[in-house]
Amino acid sequence: MRRAGSPVADNPVQALAHARDGNPRRRLRSALPWLAAGVGGAVVAFGLGARALGHELGTSLPPFTASFAPAIDAWALPAVAVVVGATLIAPRVRDAAVGPAGFAAATLVLGLVLRLAVNLVRAGPRDWYDVFGATGEGRREYLPALAAFANGTDAFLRRFADIAHTLPTHPRAHPPGMLVTLHLLGIDSAGAMAALTIGAGALAVPLTYLLARGMLDDGRARTAALFSAFAPASLLYGATSADALYAALATAAAVALVARRRAARMAGAVLLLVASFFSYALVAVGAWASVVTLRRSGPAAAFRLAAACAAALIAGYAVLHAVTGFDVLDALREAGRAYHGGIARVRPYEFWVLGSPTAFLVVLGLPLAWLALRRLADGDTTALALALVVAASALLGFTKAENERIWLFLVPLACVAAASGERIRHLRWLLGALALQALAVELLLDTTW
Repeated sequence: MRRAGSPVADNPVQALAHARDGNPRRRLRSALPWLAAGVGGAVVAFGLGARALGHELGTSLPPFTASFAPAIDAWALPAVAVVVGATLIAPRVRDAAVGPAGFAAATLVLGLVLRLAVNLVRAGPRDWYDVFGATGEGRREYLPALAAFANGTDAFLRRFADIAHTLPTHPRAHPPGMLVTLHLLGIDSAGAMAALTIGAGALAVPLTYLLARGMLDDGRARTAALFSAFAPASLLYGATSADALYAALATAAAVALVARRRAARMAGAVLLLVASFFSYALVAVGAWASVVTLRRSGPAAAFRLAAACAAALIAGYAVLHAVTGFDVLDALREAGRAYHGGIARVRPYEFWVLGSPTAFLVVLGLPLAWLALRRLADGDTTALALALVVAASALLGFTKAENERIWLFLVPLACVAAASGERIRHLRWLLGALALQALAVELLLDTTW
C-alpha cells in the first residue's frame, strides 16, 4: 500500500532510483573500481615519490618493472598501421557468422600479429629476440644455461639442484622444463627461442576462448578471447618473455580443470603437472580452478579437484625422481634462495604487497581491470577466484615486482572475468584503448622484456 504524500511512493521513477541506490551490491559495483583506482594511484604516487627522494624499492619506476626511456624506430609507422587495422577488423571476427574453429584461428593470428607489431616500435625486429641474446638481460636468461647439458639430460636433471646456483638467474629460479625443452628441440639461438616463445605464447588467445566457452555463452567467450589478444600485458611481454609460453600452458590446464567431464578434469591435473615443470607459479591455476569449482559445484567437487591436482603433482614428481633423480623439493629450495638472495632482498614487502597487484592490474589494461573489478563486486565466480589467487600471492610475497611478466599466466583468467558481465558496447573503442595503452608503454618505457 502506498503512503499518501510519500514522494517515493507517488513517483515510480524515483522509487526505482531509490531501490537501486539502496542495493548494497549495486553500490559496491560502482564503488569498487573507484576504490581500487584510488589505492592504485596512491601506490604509484608513493613509489615514484619515494624513488625521487632516493629510497630504494627495487625498480626504477616502482611499482612497475620498467624505466622511463622514450624510443621510436622507423618500423613504428607500419607497426601502428597493423595495430589499427587489427583493431578495426577484430569486432567483425567476433560475429557469429564466423564459426568457432574459424574464430579460434582468427584470434590466434590476431594475437600473433599484434604482439609482433607492438614489439617493433622501439627498435624494429631485433626487439623480438634481443632479450634472449648474449648481452643485457640475455645473460640472465635460458640459453647460457644449456652448457649444463654437457653430460646429457639425465645427468642434468639428477644434479639440477646441485648445479642450479651456477646457472643464470632465470633458469636457477625456475624448474628445468624450459631448459629441457630447448635442449631436446636443439634450440640454441636467440632467434629460435624467440620463435618458440612467440608462437607458443600466442596460443593463449584461442585457449582463452576455449576456457571462456566452457564457462560463458559463445558471444562473451569471443569477447574474452579478443580481450586476451589486445591486453597490454600480452602485447608487451607476449613476444619477449618465456612467460608467454608459460601462460599458454597454464591456460590449457585451466581449460581442462574446469571442464564438465571428469576425464577432462583428470587430464587437467596432468597438464597442471606439466605446466609446473616450467614455472612453479603455475600451480596457482589449480587453486583458481578449485575456487571456481567450489562456487559452481560445491565443496565436495572442489575437494576432489584439489585432491586430483595434488595427487598428480606428487605422483608425477615422484616418478620423475625415480626415473631421472630430479628432486623437486631441493630445486624449489634453490629457487627460493635465488629469488630471496637476489634483487628481492631490496624490495620491501610493505610496498610490494600492494605494488605487485597494482602493477598487474595497470598493465593488464585499465579498461579490463575496471571491468574485472566490477564483476568482482557482482560476486562473479571467475573474478572472485582470480582475486583470491592474486591476494594470496601478494600477501605471501612469492614475488615482489616483475608481476607484469611473472603473472602473465593470470591474464587469460582476468579476460574471462572481464567479459563475463553484460554485453560490451563499443567493443572496437575498448580494444583500441587497450592497443593504445600498449603502444604508449612500449614507446615511453623500457620494459626489458
